[in-house]
Amino acid sequence: MKVLIATEKPFAAVAVEGIKKEIEAAGYELAMLEKYTEKAQLLEAVADVDAVIIRSDKIDAEVLDAAKQLKIVVRAGAGYDNVDLEAATAHGVVVMNTPGQNANAVAELVFGLLVFAVRGFYNGKAGTELMGKKFGILAFGNVGRNVARIAKGFGMDVYAYDAFCPADAIEAAGVHAANSQDELFEACDIVSLHIPATPETKQSINKALVGKMKKGAVLVNTARKEVIDESGLLELMSERTDLRYVTDIKPDADAEFAKMEGRYFSTPKKMGAQTAEANVNAGIAAAKQIVGFFKDGCTKYQVKKEAE
Repeated sequence: MKVLIATEKPFAAVAVEGIKKEIEAAGYELAMLEKYTEKAQLLEAVADVDAVIIRSDKIDAEVLDAAKQLKIVVRAGAGYDNVDLEAATAHGVVVMNTPGQNANAVAELVFGLLVFAVRGFYNGKAGTELMGKKFGILAFGNVGRNVARIAKGFGMDVYAYDAFCPADAIEAAGVHAANSQDELFEACDIVSLHIPATPETKQSINKALVGKMKKGAVLVNTARKEVIDESGLLELMSERTDLRYVTDIKPDADAEFAKMEGRYFSTPKKMGAQTAEANVNAGIAAAKQIVGFFKDGCTKYQVKKEAE
């Protein structure tokens, strides 16, 4: 078996060593494609591999057509919208992710962005504190639960809404369960987004929804760029100069948002999983899942079953 690590943004060296150890201990060959700049390089690299480990790299129908021996793709991270699942199913390729491995890293980033925002982006003037504020979490998965844990440490009043997580499960975690997305936005001073980009969620964070938030509210997005209705949010922020927006995903309309001086901040690149610990955790988890798939047929983390 030949396993390829295809990473435009490379893993940390210690993560690569961990992956290599797992793959070679199973008797497989490991190949590397790091910091590639052309899609053609990826197409050439996948030609003779049985498995691929990726990060934010795109696996589409063209890549799958070129990978004649490919049986499994593992996305080292939670989100997998960079993989064409329909094309993968059509090619008989299993797609997996590594849920939870980056969760704490993303959760800590939320509060790095949030403290920066409520302290006026460190402009030297008086800001506000997080203690006692109502904090809303949209989606209560691995990241959302870690965010709730940290928010409690700040002494915040934590709320959450998740269409797929029962209210009693949210309450059991010591978090108030909102009855709807609208109710969450209406109740909270701060809302942190942790929803995936799906046909249902794309551009769902719109003017009407965010407009329900309290005066001085902060919206935090470490999820996906596509869930934001950028034109609607820009229009709202131009009307309501009390609103702030912080994110680690540079919007398409970044230049327009940047005009909202003192109310908007975006990191230059997506930063959620950019810690040494998350890097190692996700990479080694991906390697273990590939070994388990080939040796035992384990598909526990498959994100889409093959067509019936």
